Amino acid sequence: MPFAGVDTFSNRGALESARRACVRSLATERGGDSPLNLVQIGAVSLLNAAGRSRKSGEMSMITKFVACAAVSMLWCVASRAGAPQPFSEDLTLDWGGFRTALRDKGFDFHIGYISETGTNVRGGDKELWRYADQWTFATTLDLQTLIGLKHAQFQITITDRNGRNLNNDAKLGSLEEVQEIYGRGQTWHWTEFWYDQQYLNGMLDWKVGRFSEGNDFAAFSCDFMNLTFCGAAPGNIAISYWYNWPIGPWGTRLKATLANFGYVQLGAFEINPSYLLTRNGLNLGDPAGGTGVVAPVEVGWLPRFFAALDGSYKFGGWYNSSRAPDAVSNTMGQALALAGGQPLMHNGEYGAYINFLQRLTVPPIAGSKKGLSAFLNATFVDRRTATIDNQIATGIFYTGPIPSRPADNIGIAVGRTHVNSRVAAMEALNIAASPDSPGVQRSEYVGEIFYCIHTAEWLELRPNVQYIHQPGGIAQQKDDVIAGLKLAINF
Repeated sequence: MPFAGVDTFSNRGALESARRACVRSLATERGGDSPLNLVQIGAVSLLNAAGRSRKSGEMSMITKFVACAAVSMLWCVASRAGAPQPFSEDLTLDWGGFRTALRDKGFDFHIGYISETGTNVRGGDKELWRYADQWTFATTLDLQTLIGLKHAQFQITITDRNGRNLNNDAKLGSLEEVQEIYGRGQTWHWTEFWYDQQYLNGMLDWKVGRFSEGNDFAAFSCDFMNLTFCGAAPGNIAISYWYNWPIGPWGTRLKATLANFGYVQLGAFEINPSYLLTRNGLNLGDPAGGTGVVAPVEVGWLPRFFAALDGSYKFGGWYNSSRAPDAVSNTMGQALALAGGQPLMHNGEYGAYINFLQRLTVPPIAGSKKGLSAFLNATFVDRRTATIDNQIATGIFYTGPIPSRPADNIGIAVGRTHVNSRVAAMEALNIAASPDSPGVQRSEYVGEIFYCIHTAEWLELRPNVQYIHQPGGIAQQKDDVIAGLKLAINF
């Protein structure tokens, strides 16, 4: 078993084992000076240097941290592999004890891959198959174990998105993506680069660096394939300034845990459209173009009913300090699309959300995940500036539907995405003036069902069906039916 018997990561044995592991990897990956090989060579050089430092005397805490962090970054850059949600310990490989041994020494990594394949069996202008995927490499450094900095950790995550979008190519016309993994640039991203420090025995938690506000605020899973039911809902409709995964703006979050209640947290994140440009995907700095700050606040109530039914009830809101154009009006108060002119500008935008998740059935045995849970997500944004002004989604999860397959689960969800009635009124006027204009947008309704097949400790398959009524919120549009498959692998 790799790293067996190593007492500390600074121990020469650990460094030597890591160096040999890299050399063995090079031996099996020979094929010229590919980027992967060159980066692995760099990792070997760093480990060799750290080993020489160890021979000449005990490594300093700074030397150990720099060596570990550098190797972590090289590991991330060398690899192409993710999930828009935190990795599950239930879906991963231990690599014969390699990962556990590293984790015990303060160095944890995950490699993940998610693909989403879909076809429109109804709707759109032609039937197509489209495939999109995401690779993620994540490294977590336990700074207490590595350098003695208590209750602190450092996270590095790089993602890469690829593929095409069924929504666009088949001209489905829906408001939300039918493949949630697509979007925000099919390219590499610095998704996370943050430091987290706990105080007062964990009662206070401070996080700062590059990360998505949706990681901490209005956070929700991405088990479904339609974006209506995936991730932090504010980022699905307030897309111009609330950045969900894989975009990681500079920001900070302060969270206070409240005994016998839950928590309160607040944050501040830079709003910068330049983060969305492909050329800035791997820019770890702060590209020019910032327009303001979005400041979310969230109160989380975490009850447990009947000593077994865990619940999570989040209430949140935010304020965006940027200036934003009115959704409809020009500076004269007229419909901009009809009268032209300059848009009316507003100082700031706001919004609010709720995110509820409740277990409904008592597990048969302690620690079992079998049972039924339900969720409700609702988000409301500023009607002055938003084209889509609210979204509501609800559904259920049931784990262990088949006794012989306790890790499988079923998800069923329905949702509504609503177009601002001010925008709809303007579109109605536009149709009166130009009958060939598209129909009036009002509400889009989506339903999805999936069955998750937990085929191995590292592999899940989720066949799913989506039904979209009034795509784009337009009643005249033919409904869409999407058949899809979501695949998740954690190496």
